[in-house]
This record gives sequence, structure tokens and C-alpha cells, in this order.
Amino acid sequence: MTKSTERAHFGSKLGVVLATAGSAVGLGNVWRFPYMAGENGGAAFIIIYVVCVLILGIPCMISEFVIGRHGAANTARAYSRISGGNAWKYVGYLGVLTGFLITGYYAVVSGWCLQYVYGSVLGNANGDTEYISQYFSDFSSHPVKPVFWAVAFLAITHLVIVRGVRNGIERVSKMMMPTLFILLLVIVVASCMLPGAGKGISFLFKPDFSKVDSNVFLGALGQSFYSLSIAMGCICTYASYFSRHTNLFQSALQISVVDCLVAILAGLMIFPAAFSVGISPDSGASLVFITLPNVFQQAFASMPIVGYVVSVLFYLLLAVAALTSLISLHEVSTAFLQEEMRISRGKAATIVTVSCSIIGMFCSWSLGAWDGLCLWGKPLFDIFDFVTGQIFLPIGGLLTCIFVGWVVPRKLVHDEVTNWGTLHTSFFGVYLFCVRFICPASIIAIFLHQFGLF
Repeated sequence: MTKSTERAHFGSKLGVVLATAGSAVGLGNVWRFPYMAGENGGAAFIIIYVVCVLILGIPCMISEFVIGRHGAANTARAYSRISGGNAWKYVGYLGVLTGFLITGYYAVVSGWCLQYVYGSVLGNANGDTEYISQYFSDFSSHPVKPVFWAVAFLAITHLVIVRGVRNGIERVSKMMMPTLFILLLVIVVASCMLPGAGKGISFLFKPDFSKVDSNVFLGALGQSFYSLSIAMGCICTYASYFSRHTNLFQSALQISVVDCLVAILAGLMIFPAAFSVGISPDSGASLVFITLPNVFQQAFASMPIVGYVVSVLFYLLLAVAALTSLISLHEVSTAFLQEEMRISRGKAATIVTVSCSIIGMFCSWSLGAWDGLCLWGKPLFDIFDFVTGQIFLPIGGLLTCIFVGWVVPRKLVHDEVTNWGTLHTSFFGVYLFCVRFICPASIIAIFLHQFGLF
């Protein structure tokens, strides 16, 4: 196994799980998962989602672990080392490019979270649905405010990245992930104690299989793929910091459990409050930034101080979730530049921060401040989201599965997954079968479905 003795490593098993779980846990869990569950049968969607994590998410994650730890380098170099420098190395470069582009526009959405924390503290982000809708529209299309918050979010991320793997990423993850869980639990308890909350709890855990069709299955597959940060370079980059004693299967399972738990808790946080004030659980993507700001205020109308605190904590939770993901995305490009250009971590991080700030600036302006920033009739922000999420991620995930399942020597994969024969191997055959057949078929189905071809 090729490994540099000077390369940084996570300092503990807990650090591995929390840092990598922080990469996976983000706005996709706290924002996207609840509204998808609301639109697709509540617990029915959750059941299908958990199965998809088992058959697609965990095998794909382990595959990236294998490449990252064996390559012991940034994502591009890791693929190159294992492939011997042939054409498969470009899968690694695709992962780096994907992570870099997502960093730029994800910072914009992350900045929105900071704006809503600020607005909630001042009481500006409260009011009826029409007011909140206008509030979001005015803010997101402003030429300065969203750019300021996006750059501020990137600056916070930069301060973590420059401190390195142990003193930066691992240390912050050990603080941020427990904070995220505490915030979640506090809001869940407050939400579940509201009058009429039982209907929301029942909705979340009582499956409605009448809403289940092929679209629900494909939606759950896609959510599991994106929620776990597959093919963004994050998982592979973090795995390069694993020690040879890290149990890859156990780590993937623990991270997936944390990911699912956060998603379910997010549902318990949102639906009881929504049902308490008569908000539809299938309000869609607007649930967080347009529908919910007024929910907590209405739900705690008899206790306005409690409603105020819960609202602030909710958007602080969103900001924390966004930060843990943005750190991992930033690290993908930083590690690449540091190793390929042979420059210091500080210089590499600065290049990434400045470049992504510029990308974020233009993506933000395309949402209203500068209507000319459009391609094919879509804002630049939507183009970045479409290209990375619906093209680069599925292609990268598919090629990674083919690479690990059919190109990388079976012995190399077996050695990595079993820590060179020191771990029990009964699951290895199932894992390899999933990577070779189940995962590629699932990803192809997701890819074709997005274009209306399946």
C-alpha cells in the first residue's frame, strides 16, 4: 500500500466518524429529506430510503474509502495511483471538479442560512406567508446581501481548513456534530409538545403506501446518493486521512446510521410543528425558507419568547449542518491544490476560498440582481446545480463502482475492506455484488429518470 508517513491522519475513531458524518450530514438531511418524505408517503419513503442507503449508499461509500485510503492522496491522485495513470484517473479529476463547483454555489445557500439566523435574531424573518415569501425574494435577489453572507460562510470554512486535518477539520467536527444533535433534540422536543403534534408524528411514522410508485423509489435512491456525499470527492479525500486500522465497513455503517438519524429527527422537528398550525407536509422545497419561518411563531403563539428562541435555533441548526458539509467540500479542492501544485495548505485554501467566492458571487447575482447571467433560459445558479447534481454526480458514482468492481484487482479491494485479513469477511461477497451490479443499475436508473427516459 502506497502511503506517505508524513501525511496527516485523523487522530481517533470518533474523529473519523464525526468528520465523515459531518460531510454527509448537511442541508440535504435537514431541508431536502423532510419535504421529500412529506410528498412521498411519510414512513413509506423513510423505509425505502433506508433500504437504498443499505444497497447503494454504503457500498458506494466503502468503494470511495478503498480508493482514498489506498491512494493516500487527494482524490485525483488517489485514482491515478490505483489505475496506474491510465484513463481512469480522470474519474478522480471529475470528483475534484464536482466538489469545487458545488462549493461555489453551496456557499450561496449556506449564506442564506446565516441571513435567516440574523433575521430571526432581529425578528425580521417572521410574519405571514406572503411577507416571508417577499422577504426571501427580496433578499435572494439583492446584489450585496447574499454575496456578503456567502463570502462570510466561506471565510469561516477557510479558518477551519487552514488549521489542518486534526486541529481544524477533526476538532471542529467533534464540536459541531454534537452541537447539531443537541439543537435537533431541543427543537424536536419543543415541536412534539405542541397541541396537535401527534398528527405530525403519526404522519411521519405511519406509512402511506398508496403514494409509492416508481418515482418514489427513484427519488429515495437519488436522496441516498446525494445525502451521503457520494462522488463529490469528499468521502475519498477524508478516507485518505484514515489509518490502516480504520474499519471501513463499520465506519460506513456508523456514518449512514448518523445520516439517517439526523434525517428522521429533522422530520420530527418539522412535521409536528407544521401539523400543529395546519401547514401541509408536502409544501415542497419552499418548506424551510418560505413556509417554516412562520410555523414556529404560530405554533408558539401563546409563548412568543419560546417561539422566538426555537426559530433562531432552527436556522442556527441549518447553518451548522451547512458548515460541516462545506468544510468537506472545501477540503477536496484544497488537498488537490496543495499536493498537485506543491504549495502550502494556507495558499491552497486561499485560492479555493477566493475562487469559490467569485463563483458564489455570480451564482447569487444570477438569481435576480443580474438577470443576464443565464444559460439556456436558466440562472447560472440552477446551471451549476443541474450540471453537478444531475450529470457529474451520477456519472462519477457510476464510474467509481465500475472501477472498484471490475478494474481494481479483487485482492486489493479485499485487503482494504478486511484490513489485510484481520477483519471478518462474510459480507465481502455481498458488497462486491452490490458494487458490480446493484449500484451501477440503480445509478443508471436515477440518471435516466432525471431526463424522463426511465
